Amino acid sequence: MTVRTALLQGQKLLEDARIDSPRLTAEVLLMHATGQDRAWLYAHSTDELAELWWIHYGRYLHERMGGKPTQYITGRREFYGREFRVTPAVLIPRPETEHVVEAALALARGAGRVLDVGTGSGALAVTLHLELGCQTWATEISPEAAAVAVANAARLHAPVHFVICDVMDAIAPASIDLIVSNPPYVPLAEREGLQREVRDFEPHVALFAGQTGFEIYDRIVIDARRVLRPGGRLIMELGFGSLDRVREMLAGWRDLRVEPDLAGIPRVIAARL
Repeated sequence: MTVRTALLQGQKLLEDARIDSPRLTAEVLLMHATGQDRAWLYAHSTDELAELWWIHYGRYLHERMGGKPTQYITGRREFYGREFRVTPAVLIPRPETEHVVEAALALARGAGRVLDVGTGSGALAVTLHLELGCQTWATEISPEAAAVAVANAARLHAPVHFVICDVMDAIAPASIDLIVSNPPYVPLAEREGLQREVRDFEPHVALFAGQTGFEIYDRIVIDARRVLRPGGRLIMELGFGSLDRVREMLAGWRDLRVEPDLAGIPRVIAARL
């Protein structure tokens, strides 16, 4: 079994299982199995695949065909140019969430203390600390997710302060200049309509907000008034179709801004207390 043959067979298996991007996925899984990069795969396409590599590769293909996301198989996900470790305890960071970082860099470069609510893997908190050089705090309700975030922060040399609590319950009043969050915003009624990779593998506490999908938004907006210093900013990722309702929640806030993603869909909302 050569490297090239292994790639072709993996691609065919993934195609038959109707997995998106079968060729790319086969490459990523084979790179993970061999511990090599893409250039190595193609430079050594006629080399025989070591038995141990084939065993690992076969297991990874089987997991992916069963719906397990590639990022949970490899344990890695890139976010804002940095590699974060991910496990099934945390939501896989999405490219869309990078718009929250861009909004923060544009609106709050002078923030002295930043809070990431519901940090998950720590992607937002770690990135903002490294980009802004600010004192950064992050809350997370799941101890297992918090452990992943702590490990990511340590590996990327970002001294973020992590607090296990619900939303902002443990954060002192008038102590924060900037709050960011990618909150859970999927209504429970939409559970069955999600992709199986999301529905069956990603943590429900990071996906589902409640019956309407706005329950966590509402709590964040209310508690942000207590936690933010005067003139502090709140920046949140928006779920599809959530703009009007979230904008209503922010009535009375100043400098309201909405930023679209690359598809033109409203993705980030920002406001100043």
